[in-house]
Amino acid sequence: MTPLSASVVATLRSAGCVFAEDEAELILSTARTPDEVTAMVDRRVTGLPLEHVLGWAEFHGLRIGVEPGVFVPRRRTEFLVDQAVALAKNASVVVDLCCGSGAVGAALAAALGGPELHAADVEPAAVRCARRNVAPFGGLVHEGDLFAALPDTLRGRVDVLAANVPYVPTEEVGLLPSEARDHEPLVALDGGADGLDLVRRVAAEASRWLAPGGCLLVETSEHQAPLAVETFARSGLITRLEVSREMYANVVIGIRP
Repeated sequence: MTPLSASVVATLRSAGCVFAEDEAELILSTARTPDEVTAMVDRRVTGLPLEHVLGWAEFHGLRIGVEPGVFVPRRRTEFLVDQAVALAKNASVVVDLCCGSGAVGAALAAALGGPELHAADVEPAAVRCARRNVAPFGGLVHEGDLFAALPDTLRGRVDVLAANVPYVPTEEVGLLPSEARDHEPLVALDGGADGLDLVRRVAAEASRWLAPGGCLLVETSEHQAPLAVETFARSGLITRLEVSREMYANVVIGIRP
């Protein structure tokens, strides 16, 4: 370990970073100069999420650009991507709703061999960030509230509708780690009283946008999953729940008959 590396590890550890060695390695490999190392360590010590310090997050084998004020993609959401790919290997139209950084859309486009890709988010900062991340795949990002953001030409044509909507119950937002609570937009976290407000809205309209046999996928918590499954079924979708204990991921899938 070099003196600079040892210094960075010690500083991060003293600030309470549990994975100080791993974080130090990422910072040192990303920074171009010692001054940048110092600036990045300083930002991390103040509590800025590591991904915002680095300017990127690893997701499904891709380096996704992120910035302050934009939701950081969670590794557990890779399970949602895997489920979508398994269901729709020949998908020609993909939509990433509540796209945040565009990580899900980019990962799906990469895995599915370049389908027509659309993404949408209500947050202008997220839209700007997502545009950079989906550009290599020819993706288009639209600003607006859920389906209202999408062009009407997509109605009835979507093979994969990935909607990683916020699902934290309002009263539990304050219990989130400070990195999420203090540095990510509330609209990307708060899912309403029971956390399922956006799930209900998406499920209610999904069939109008899905192609026959097209699939809707959302992530929920374990205790929300049964109600989310009921919500999908009431919307006329053929529904099932997929769970990864290893990734702590619960994905509700609905298929338009």
